[in-house]
Amino acid sequence: MKRLIDIVLSLIILFIISPLLIACAIAVKLESKGPIFFLQERVGKDGRLFNIYKFRTMIVDAVKKGLGYEILEGDDRITKSGNFLRRWSIDEFPQLLNVLKGEMSLVGPRPTLKYQVDQYDDFQRRRLEVQPGMTGLATVRGRNLLSWNERIEYDVWYVDNYSLILDFKIIYETFGTILRGTGVYAPTTDLFKIKPSGKGTGENEHSESKPGETLVDAQNNDSNPQGGGGNK
Repeated sequence: MKRLIDIVLSLIILFIISPLLIACAIAVKLESKGPIFFLQERVGKDGRLFNIYKFRTMIVDAVKKGLGYEILEGDDRITKSGNFLRRWSIDEFPQLLNVLKGEMSLVGPRPTLKYQVDQYDDFQRRRLEVQPGMTGLATVRGRNLLSWNERIEYDVWYVDNYSLILDFKIIYETFGTILRGTGVYAPTTDLFKIKPSGKGTGENEHSESKPGETLVDAQNNDSNPQGGGGNK
C-alpha cells in the first residue's frame, strides 16, 4: 500500500507543480554555468546505492571547494537561485523521480552519503531497513538543527513504529517545517559528526514515545535545537 500511495501522490504532485519545476529549471540554467540537476550517489534501503536528483543550488564542483560536503548558511558556493530553492526545499522536488523509480519513498529516513554510512554501528545501520524518504521524522523534528546521532535516533524510531497514519502525519508536519524555514542549515559543523551510539540493535531512547506525541512535541520545540528541532 505504501508503494501505491507513493506512486499516486508523486504523479499528482508532479502534475500540479510542473510549471514551478520548469521555471526553476530555467532560473538555474540562466544564472550559472553547469547542469540544471545535481546528481549525487546516496545509500538506500539495505545499503543499495543510487543517484539522488536535486536542482543544482551550488556552483559546479562545489564539493571540491570550501567545506566539501558540509554546508552552512551564507556558504559562498550557493547561487542566488540556490538560496531560494533551499529556503523553500524546492531543490528536493526532483526526488519525486527517485520515488517513482522505487529508489525512495515520500516518507522515510533521509538518504545519506556512503562515507557517513561507513561510520555507522549496528544500531545506526537500522535506518537502512526501509526506503529513504523525501521527508521523515527527523525532518519535522528539526532537520539540520539536530546532530546526526539525534537524526538517526528518530530514523530508527520511525523504522520500529512505521504506519501509514504516521506517514501522513509527517507529511502534514513537513508543510509547517518548510513554511517556518526550520533547520535549512546547521548552525555549526559539529552537528555533522557521527559518534558511536553505544546501543544494541534493539535499543532506542524514543521507543516508548507515541507517534502523535512525537509530532506534537516537534511542533512545540522547533525553536530549540536541543529539544529536537539530511541530509539535505
